[in-house]
Amino acid sequence: MVAESVSNLPLKHWSVDEYHRLIAVGILTSDDHVELLDGQIVEMVPQDPPHASNTSSFGNEFVLLFAGKAWIRTQLPLTIAPDSEPEPDIAVVHLDPNRYRDRHPKPEDVFLLIEIADTTLNQDRNRKAKIYAQAGIPEYWIVNLKQRQVIVYRHPQGDSYQSEQILEATDAIAPLAFPEIRIELQTILL
Repeated sequence: MVAESVSNLPLKHWSVDEYHRLIAVGILTSDDHVELLDGQIVEMVPQDPPHASNTSSFGNEFVLLFAGKAWIRTQLPLTIAPDSEPEPDIAVVHLDPNRYRDRHPKPEDVFLLIEIADTTLNQDRNRKAKIYAQAGIPEYWIVNLKQRQVIVYRHPQGDSYQSEQILEATDAIAPLAFPEIRIELQTILL
């Protein structure tokens, strides 16, 4: 008898509500570095120093740049679909009087998402870009640490973005929602 490959077995498709119940009853804890993507509980890759440093650099700079205009969330959940609750490295979201104490931000709360990529570039460019586009996230940046570039996705339609632009570390950019905020990438891309 030949054993069936585990990869050929059907997988459980988790909803955000089921995922939250796993957290509430302690099956998933803060020690489990996971996120829910397309109904799958996916282990997050541990952060190496360049990833952590760039996440901090962008987060700290954005807190200053967007003060009074938007809330900056670093590596915190977004409920963006019935079966997806990713934790992007940086989320620029609408100001909320309750500071999102009673819920995670939803797609309509998001101005911009950023993923810092070294070992996760393929997943960030494909799986996450598709999830974010389907949710209608208006702007998504991937910071490619190995190439010292920022890939800018704008104008979601269906499961993809209509605009993709690659910026070098010497370039500057202004987010769509905040054209008055000019970001010099060389000052924050480490």
